[in-house]
Amino acid sequence: MKRSKRYTSSRKLVDDKKMYDVAEAVKAIKQGATAKFDESFEVSMWLGVDPRKADQVVRGTVSLPHGTGKSVRVLVFARPPLDKEALDAGADYAGLDEYVEKVQSGWTDVDVVIATPDTMGQVGKLGRILGPRGLMPNPKSGTVTPDVVKAVGEVKAGKIEYRVDKGGNIHAAIGKVSFSETQLQENLQVFVASILRAKPSAAKGKYIKSIHFSSTMGPSVAVSESSFS
Repeated sequence: MKRSKRYTSSRKLVDDKKMYDVAEAVKAIKQGATAKFDESFEVSMWLGVDPRKADQVVRGTVSLPHGTGKSVRVLVFARPPLDKEALDAGADYAGLDEYVEKVQSGWTDVDVVIATPDTMGQVGKLGRILGPRGLMPNPKSGTVTPDVVKAVGEVKAGKIEYRVDKGGNIHAAIGKVSFSETQLQENLQVFVASILRAKPSAAKGKYIKSIHFSSTMGPSVAVSESSFS
């Protein structure tokens, strides 16, 4: 594979054979992020679970202390007066019939969808559209709730959802490379701690098999699990 000069230059800043500690890895990723935009700081974890078994699925939500640095577009399915409360709390869109029709016509220009329990009869019919895009509201992730003000506030403040994929991997953007090293480290500690707490009781053997950090356009580095406090 032919790599760009920018990527090749960034690749020289990291050691493929080295297992970095968290602080070293954060510094290396920031140095190697040379794209002309503010790249995301991404984490990839390979877990020792079998996602084909329901009792080994790892999923959850976590509120990052410094947010993600990304502007999150939120749609709330709610009836009056909760729709207005959601808008006042910072939601970008809120309502019911109008947005059910828009989604049915193919509109999914949002990052997070929240719904009140009493709207799920209508929202549930949108599963074929929202589900494949990871937008379907779910009680386990806190996106089906009567407290839309709290839910919108948490999402806007940096709450993210994660779920293991078919290969046993979890990927998440936990900030921007423009964040300070301290901010990124604190976000990372909270994120990894959440993954550890979500370990299924049915999982056997080594739980975290590997951790890698990368920027959107930069090379990745391997990180030692033991370097997390």
